Parts: sequence; structure tokens; C-alpha cells
Amino acid sequence: MVSTLTNVTVARHPGFPVRKINAMGSTGTLFGWAFGDSAREDDAAYVAELKREALDNATEAAKSKGFDVEPGSEVFTVLSAGDALVDVDTAPDSLVVRCTVKLVGEGADKIHAEGPMNG
Repeated sequence: MVSTLTNVTVARHPGFPVRKINAMGSTGTLFGWAFGDSAREDDAAYVAELKREALDNATEAAKSKGFDVEPGSEVFTVLSAGDALVDVDTAPDSLVVRCTVKLVGEGADKIHAEGPMNG
């Protein structure tokens, strides 16, 4: 039986150990972050700048791990202090922008953005 629910295929044969087969061009994911003033969350230009900062942060994190970012793969999440995913004790009155990007390069499939951290 072969499972293909993710970018990693798992081959299972009765009597043999499970082995993972990485697809050609497998990618991983990574987060980048930017923090701003929640009072300006309706300012489109300000939020666009925070998105650029979050993408730059993700790109720098990728390079520090030896990977490149797949162009156009960025997905942004904008959260304010009242949103559930923001810890108001560590980010009071903050506008938080998270940028998720796909990584490319040898071993990128082993890096996955999880929770607030990059795993």
C-alpha cells in the first residue's frame, strides 16, 4: 500500500519496515514574522510593509538553514492582539504578520513550520 497524503510517499510492504520515498523537488515550509502597531491595522500601506518584512524574515531564516524560498509561495496571516493565536502577554497591542513560505533545496522536505516555531 502507498500513502500519498503529503509530499512524502510512505511505502508499506507486509513483512518489511516502512520506508519514506521523497518526491523529486520536495519542499518544506518555514515561518517569517513581523510585528507592528495594532492601531494601524486598517492602513493598507503599513500592513503591506509588515508583509514585506515578514517575507524578508522568512527568507533570511531559510538562507540561515541553507535553503532558498520558492518564489511566489508566500502566504500571509495577519493577526491582531484580540485574535486567538496571539499571546496578549508577549504581544500586547501588537499587529502580528506571519509569512509561510515553501523551501527548496537538498533536505528542505525535513523542515516544517509548526505552531509558532520553525521545526
